[in-house]
Amino acid sequence: MVDSGGSSGESIFNSRTPILGQKLYVLIIATVVVVLAVFLFILVNGSDQKEATKAVTEKNKVFLIDDVVRGLDIESGSKKGSSESKDSSTTRSDLSSALSASTDGLGNFGWGRWYSLRELQTATNQFSSENVIGEGGYGIVFRGVLHDGSVVAVKNLLNNKGQAEKEFKVEVEAIGKVKHKNLVSLIGYCAEGAQRYQLLVYEYIDNGNLEQWLHGDVGPVSPLTWEVRMKIAIGRPEGLEPKVVHRDVKSSNILLDRKWNPKVSDFGLAKLLGSEKSYVTTRVMGTFGYVSPDYASTGMLNEGNDVYSFGVLLMEIITGRSPVDYSRPPGEMNLVDWFKGMVASRRGEELVDPLINVPPPPRALKRVLLVCLRCIDLDANKRPKMGQIVHMLEADEFPFRTEPRSVRDTVPLHPQTSGNNKIQSAEKEVVNNEEERLRWR
Repeated sequence: MVDSGGSSGESIFNSRTPILGQKLYVLIIATVVVVLAVFLFILVNGSDQKEATKAVTEKNKVFLIDDVVRGLDIESGSKKGSSESKDSSTTRSDLSSALSASTDGLGNFGWGRWYSLRELQTATNQFSSENVIGEGGYGIVFRGVLHDGSVVAVKNLLNNKGQAEKEFKVEVEAIGKVKHKNLVSLIGYCAEGAQRYQLLVYEYIDNGNLEQWLHGDVGPVSPLTWEVRMKIAIGRPEGLEPKVVHRDVKSSNILLDRKWNPKVSDFGLAKLLGSEKSYVTTRVMGTFGYVSPDYASTGMLNEGNDVYSFGVLLMEIITGRSPVDYSRPPGEMNLVDWFKGMVASRRGEELVDPLINVPPPPRALKRVLLVCLRCIDLDANKRPKMGQIVHMLEADEFPFRTEPRSVRDTVPLHPQTSGNNKIQSAEKEVVNNEEERLRWR
C-alpha cells in the first residue's frame, strides 16, 4: 500500500498539466519563484521611496539657504567677482555638508542655527495667540522659550504667493551679513513643513518699540526724556550706517531694550547695496508718511530714501506726533508740512513734545531741527549720509556750512519756471534762511 501511495504521488507531480504542457512540479517551483521575486521587488521599492522622500526633505531644507548664498554677490565689484564666487561655492558646499551630516536635521551655520519646526512649535506653544508680540503685513512675531530656557522672538512670515520666501531670503541675507550693535540679532531660522513655514528667530527685546512709547498712554510725563530721545536718534542711523537700504524706516521698527538702546528690526523690505549704488524697483514699498517723494515717483532706491525716512522719524521723535494724523486740524495732518511751517515761522520751540518734562537746550534743539530739514531735502543728492547724520547730532558746534549761500540759491526763479519748481525753490529758501538765522543768532 505504501509503495502504491508513493507511486501515485510521484505520478501526480510528474503528470503534465494543460498550462503549456508543463509538469505540475515545474509550475509549483515557478510560482514560488515568482512570489519571492514580487516580494523582494516590493521590499526594495519601498526602501527606495523612503530614501527619495528623505532626500527631497533634505533638499527643501537646503534650497533657501543655497539661494541666499547665491545672492551674496549683489554688492561685489567686477574685481571681486571670481574670489567671491569661489567663497560662495565653498559656503554652499559647507552648508550642504552640515545638513547631510546632521542626524537631527539641525545645522550650525555662520548666520545662526537651523531650528526644526518642532522646536519652534514647542517654544511658542504651537504658535499660540497668547504669545503674539507683534504683527504686520509680512508676518506675525511670537515670543518663544527654547529648551535651554532662553527667550527668543520667532517671526512667522506669511506665505503670500511666494512673497514670504522672498522676504525670508532678504531678511536672512541682510541681517546675517551686516553685524551691528544696533541691529536685532538673527539667532537662527527654519524653512520646512507641509505648509512651507518660513521662520526667523531673533534675540528677544523686552521693552517694546519706539512707536508704543511715543504714541501710547505713558501718563502726563514721558519716560523718553530729551536725552533718551537723542540717544535713540543717534543709535538709529548707526544701525543703518552699512550699505543697507531698509525701505521701511518707521518708529514701530525700532525696538528698545531696558536701557533705551535702539535696535533696528524688520528687514523684510531691505536691499543690500554697494557703495554709491542705486537700484530701480518697479514696486514702491514702505509706510505712508515715511516714503520719500523721489522714491515714490521714480522707484529709484538708494541710501537717500532711508535718509528722508529718518528725517521724518526724527521729527516724530522730537514732536511725539505721527507722520500722518487725520485727527488733527487740516494744517497739521502732515507732519513734514507742519514741521517746516513751524520752523519757517520761528516757532521751533513749540515743536517739542509737551510730554517732555525738561525742554532741550536751545542750541541743541536748533541743531536737531536743521538735521531734520537736511534729511528731507527734496533734492536727494543734497541729503546727508547716515554716517554724517550721526556726526551732526553728536557735534557741539553748528553742524552745517558756514559759507554764504551760493548765487544759484539766491537767484530768483525765471517767470516760466513750473509750479512744482517754484514750490521746491520756496522750500529751499525757507531752509536756507532758517539755517542762517539759527547759525548767526
